[in-house]
Amino acid sequence: MTPDAPPLDQLATPVAWLDAEGRLQGCNPAFASWLGISARRLQGLALAELDAEGGRLSELLPRLPASGEALRVRRGRLAFPGAAEHFAELWLARTADGGICLEAHPADEFPGEDPATALPAALSAALKGLAHEIRNPLAGMKGAAQLLARRVEGEDSRELVELIGSEVDRLAALVERLMNPAPPRAFAPTNIHAVLERVRQLAEAEAGWSVKLVRDFDPSLPEFQGDADRLVQALWNLVRNALESGASTVALRTRAEHHVLIGDTAHRLALRVEIADDGRGVPEDLAERIFLPLVSGRAEGTGLGLPLAQQVAREHRGSLGYRSRPGHTVFTLLLPVPDDDQAE
Repeated sequence: MTPDAPPLDQLATPVAWLDAEGRLQGCNPAFASWLGISARRLQGLALAELDAEGGRLSELLPRLPASGEALRVRRGRLAFPGAAEHFAELWLARTADGGICLEAHPADEFPGEDPATALPAALSAALKGLAHEIRNPLAGMKGAAQLLARRVEGEDSRELVELIGSEVDRLAALVERLMNPAPPRAFAPTNIHAVLERVRQLAEAEAGWSVKLVRDFDPSLPEFQGDADRLVQALWNLVRNALESGASTVALRTRAEHHVLIGDTAHRLALRVEIADDGRGVPEDLAERIFLPLVSGRAEGTGLGLPLAQQVAREHRGSLGYRSRPGHTVFTLLLPVPDDDQAE
């Protein structure tokens, strides 16, 4: 801590410090207040006793980098024994004396069932029936786009017609996949910003000038092994949800995340992709169910966009989460970059 830094007791961020074995030696008032327990009662407790996830955090302690780099734990759950759970993004780091610093950033938790396990056989059959019904209209749209391409003039018009054709092809591939599930395609080197540029082009074609699209990209991000078409599909679903929520501004943001935990696996590097908007937000009554199939906040919605986006995140060994309040919603896609990808 530098001489100008405020003492930990004055910080609004919950912070605790533990010994090398993971026993809590002290905390600032914000940490005790967050858990609703006095600092005196917390002292001496093992991290495993506070961990509401059955020892997940204590298993991570031996893997903390000795260099002092912090490991981020998404959606951590802490609770005093017998008390209510509290959710936060946690940062764990080794201190110079061999102890451990725990920093918590409280957040609302939005758990959602895995659609791969929540999708019953009857619903799977219904989706296949729907796919069959829309296959013929897609073929008609493809033919119309080809005829239109012969008549339009001007580069901008040709680009829009080509966009129609490529999107029809992508939807046709999705329909075929619903009817005849097949293993995912082999991954190839993928540039996340090229993916986002395609998504931006789709958004501009649909929303025109009614929505401001903001790009905030980290140019240092490396390529990674992925499926660009599937990622376009997932991110376009997120952007379309933002457009349909009444947003006037949608931000596409990328960042690098170091030493991040996705599920139970720690990764040295992950790409963080955020879709942020100033729309109405996720309805409170749907907050815990939005990743389930056929759950939608709009009468005309299908409720398939978010489950598909979550499936794409899973295919890439990543995660999809969100935080939301009226006027500020952020969906976050984390995509791990294996060490061999970084070397390339």
